[in-house]
This record gives sequence, structure tokens and C-alpha cells, in this order.
Amino acid sequence: MSIFEDIRAALQTGKLAEVKALTRQALDEGVEAKSILEDALLAGMGIIGQKFKMNEVYVPEVLVAARAMNAGIAVLKPYLAEDGAEGKGVVVIGTVKGDLHDIGKNLVKLMMEGKGLRVIDLGVNVSAEQFIAAARENNAGIIACSALLTTTMGEMRAVVDGLNASPMAGNVRVMIGGAPVTQSFCDQIGADKYTSSAADAADAALELFIR
Repeated sequence: MSIFEDIRAALQTGKLAEVKALTRQALDEGVEAKSILEDALLAGMGIIGQKFKMNEVYVPEVLVAARAMNAGIAVLKPYLAEDGAEGKGVVVIGTVKGDLHDIGKNLVKLMMEGKGLRVIDLGVNVSAEQFIAAARENNAGIIACSALLTTTMGEMRAVVDGLNASPMAGNVRVMIGGAPVTQSFCDQIGADKYTSSAADAADAALELFIR
């Protein structure tokens, strides 16, 4: 097995210390930080994401794999800065104003990070103004809004309307999701993308940046 395969295997089983040690070993052997990030860490998390999509693994496995991935990325960070490696895009994510649920939002964040996206997590109870301000400050390409209550879904419309009225109109996409959210609601409020699962959200975000 190559060291990339070793890292991917350790990551998928959540062996945090092993992922850190192997990442350090790869660097010591002269492997480029960017290659370790893309071909080992992100590739390993991508496998977990695919397995999650197919119901072969569940939330606990995703969480431990994500922790292991982040431990490896922490080792790489100084070297990535030297290499000038850039992320594939910036996403601002949060649960909308009036809603305090965050499990789905947190899972989407992990899946997006596993795709190599930089995710700015605003937490819960986030207003339209906060989403838009964070997108502007972080030069984000996507605002991702989550809601678990039908009573808070209307705040997603406020995000879309506020963005359309801002100088960022046309340059920032709005993604929405959550148990009560539907494609019909997405079309109704003029959001750019609705997905029904965390894994689909990560894939969709990546596609929006590639376009």
C-alpha cells in the first residue's frame, strides 16, 4: 500500500493519531502538501461521503472520519500556505433566524469540507443580514441556509431577497435545505439550489463553484 492508501484507510476508520503520524511521514518523505491534502485526506473523506450517501456508514462514522481528516489538515496547514494552495471555494453556512437546530447543518459542513471547500459556520439563529455580511467579508460564493421548522423557512426568502438587493447579486448562490424544505419552495423563493441530504449538498456546492 502507498502512504496515500494508508492515510485514506486510517481516516475512514477514524484513527486520528495514525492520520496525523502518516501525514507527517508523507511530508518528511518529500510529498507535496497539496497532494497529501487532495489525494489522501480529501479523497478518504470523499469515500466516506459516498458510503454515507449509500447508507453504508452513518453519522457517527462520518464524524470520527472528519475529525481525523481535520487533524491531518492541521499538520499540513503551514506547508499549504507555502505551496500557495487555495481552496475550491468559500461557503457561508448557518441555521436561519428563529431556528436552533444544527445537526443537519453540521453534517453538511463536514461533507463540504471533505470536498475541499472552506466553510464559514455562523451557527444557529442567523439573520439574513448576518448571512449577507459574512458572505461579503469572506468573499464567499455560496450562502447555505438550513431550517428544521416550517415557521422559520420564510427567513430563507429574506436571504434571497436581501442578496438580490445587494451589490453581490448574481455573484453569490443560495443553497437551502432541511426537513421541511422542498424543491417547490426553493423555486418559489428563487434560491439557486435545494438538496435533500448532506452528501448531495456537498456535491451540489462543488458543482456550483465549477460552473
